Amino acid sequence: MIFALLLFLVLAGCTGKDSVEAAKPAAVAAPVKVATVASRTMPVQVQAIGNVETISAVTIKPQISGELVAVHFKEGDFVKKGQILFTIDRAPFEAALRQAEGTLARDEAQAVNAKLDAERYQGLGGEGVVSKQQVDAAVAASNAAQATVAADKAAVETAKINLQYTEIYSPINGRTGNVGVKEGNLVKANDVPVLVTINQIEPIYVTFSLPEQQLAEVKKFSAQKPLEVDAAPQGSSQHFRGRLTFIDNAVDLTTGTIKLKATFNNGEHALWPGQFVDVSMTLKSQPNAIVVPTSALLTSQNGTFVYMVDQELKAQPQPVKVAWTAGDETVLAPGGLQPGQRVVTDGQLRLTPGAKVEIKSGS
Repeated sequence: MIFALLLFLVLAGCTGKDSVEAAKPAAVAAPVKVATVASRTMPVQVQAIGNVETISAVTIKPQISGELVAVHFKEGDFVKKGQILFTIDRAPFEAALRQAEGTLARDEAQAVNAKLDAERYQGLGGEGVVSKQQVDAAVAASNAAQATVAADKAAVETAKINLQYTEIYSPINGRTGNVGVKEGNLVKANDVPVLVTINQIEPIYVTFSLPEQQLAEVKKFSAQKPLEVDAAPQGSSQHFRGRLTFIDNAVDLTTGTIKLKATFNNGEHALWPGQFVDVSMTLKSQPNAIVVPTSALLTSQNGTFVYMVDQELKAQPQPVKVAWTAGDETVLAPGGLQPGQRVVTDGQLRLTPGAKVEIKSGS
């Protein structure tokens, strides 16, 4: 009886243990998104923060003094080269031109008369009727009259030029800024404030700096072909393509960087002077590069790693080394991952080594 009682207690204990084990909930798989590790040709790029600059900025000032009677554009308009911008009162300059032309006509008539007198005196002097001094005086008067005519012609040309200056035209294609002087005000030649400043924005520069250690590579590859430069305004998803057109002739001793400029067509006028942009310059292409989405990368005390999903749908951490980043993708150094493997790109914060995962649709 004692043996039977002990056997009953043992069986009851085992049954209770199995019941507890059965009551435990199964581990819940963590929902994640994954991407497949790829192998393809990728651009080798250098990254920098750039600033948009105008190729040309022109400040418009009057070259004559007078009343500003018309402004032919609105502030912020895009103007063409040769387009009229301002008109200064023409009346005083038209009067000055007529006066100069009248003076010229009078002096031309006097010059003709002085020339005839000189010729007559030369004839009389040859006959001994008048003295040589009288002949010389007549010739000098004729020459002076001719010089006066030349000065009058110059005065007429000056008056015509001043009259042309009453209409001010745009010297470049560009966008206008704030109008410094409004209609009805008196303007003075080469005075301040300026009438308006025009910035040429098509094409346009993007200026950026790179560490001097990268100068050798930039010079090497730019000598082979023009280097492509990608610019993305900060906070925007737009990207614009340009070409490297300038490398400064000296390294900045205070920062240890070299200044470069890329030229962009900017036909849509999306790049704006003074704007900050993220710059990527492509030096060359690397075949068979191991590529993963940048969102797959995590950082720990031991370095950079990714969560790799195995055949049993379990997440395993895998250390990796970053070679360079190209936009939303990262190129890894050989040895960490192989093409075709799957890495987690979203949901990593829920994971622990060996955790079960559930791949969400849309991965």
